[in-house]
Amino acid sequence: MSLMPVEHALDIISKSFSHLEKEDIPLSEAMGRTTACDHVAALTQPPFNASAMDGYALLAEDVANCPVELTVIGEAPAGKSYDGEVQPGTTVRIFTGAPVPKGADTVIMQENTERLSEQTVRIVTGAQQGRNIRPAGNDFAKGQKLVDAGTVLTSRHIGMMAAANIATVTVTRKPRIALLSTGDELVEVGLSVGPDQIISSNNLLLSGLITENGGTAVDLRIARDNTASLEEKITLLKTKDKIDLFITIGGASVGDHDLIQKVLGLHGLKVNFWKLAIRPGKPMIFGEFNNGPMIGLPGNPASAYVCAVNFMLPALHIMLGRKTIGAPKSIAILAHELPANATRQDYMRAHFTENSNGEKIISTTPRQDSAKLSTLSHANCLLVRKPHAPAALKGERVEILLLQP
Repeated sequence: MSLMPVEHALDIISKSFSHLEKEDIPLSEAMGRTTACDHVAALTQPPFNASAMDGYALLAEDVANCPVELTVIGEAPAGKSYDGEVQPGTTVRIFTGAPVPKGADTVIMQENTERLSEQTVRIVTGAQQGRNIRPAGNDFAKGQKLVDAGTVLTSRHIGMMAAANIATVTVTRKPRIALLSTGDELVEVGLSVGPDQIISSNNLLLSGLITENGGTAVDLRIARDNTASLEEKITLLKTKDKIDLFITIGGASVGDHDLIQKVLGLHGLKVNFWKLAIRPGKPMIFGEFNNGPMIGLPGNPASAYVCAVNFMLPALHIMLGRKTIGAPKSIAILAHELPANATRQDYMRAHFTENSNGEKIISTTPRQDSAKLSTLSHANCLLVRKPHAPAALKGERVEILLLQP
């Protein structure tokens, strides 16, 4: 069987997913969620001409020649306006955020004044008309679009939406992705490890990646390398609500103990493709199982992660309706030479730093072993090498996929 190119596989997977349904949630719970529609301001901010300083509200023409003494006729604290009108020769003591009184067109900061008495203030330094006043609607107006559909909400979005009195946010439902590791050698984190066993790390590795990208991981734990254990997990999977993607980890190759295709096939698995021209991660399955899409990842952690970044993330982002799909791409400058690449598209774990010009300078991590988690944990990007890419010299520009910090 020939190996499918990465781009072909990604196209097939991308066309197998669509935007999930939306739901309304309180703004207080919207951090990190993806908006399912545009959101507009429910009010104007600021709703009135507001003072940007503690000082005195007055007429600019009165302070054209300073110093000058003005009569203080009242006070305007934040949250309460002054009911009267500022006339020539008068001023109102005002505080930051307070409505500018009728008649006033300028605010002088208090540092440029001297209070002579309860009724009199000396303006030492004047200002141009409109100085230190935030006009009504200076931030945004009622009905103005503030957040586009497909936006991942940050604390900055949340603060702006709160100021706009948007109490309820329409977001896309979080995709639910079921994870199942396979292997007799695997032991749950925290348990004692036998002489021929290793700790199961893949479920937590991929659960974190799913959570970082706005999904919900449903951990089915570990299936042993036998038919009965896998069938028990299949039964468990069918009890879970709204599983949007089923992912198996390990058992996707052709060894005597690699049972994923065989056992799932007995229960309706339809394989779309198997084996990709990718390194690491060649033995990857994509198909349909339990009335939904299924991805079978290889068991080595780096292989599983690289395949998840390249194929699971785009699927997840499509389901969320995000503006950008998959890991962000960038360009970096090689800090060392690279040999020619072979027939598979290579995703090398690498780390970049930025120089004084903001350019990314990249070095690949030592030993690209597909089982090494230490190498993966120190990487902040994947260096992409196309099939049959010629040797690359130090200083050449290369394509990278950025990993979340």
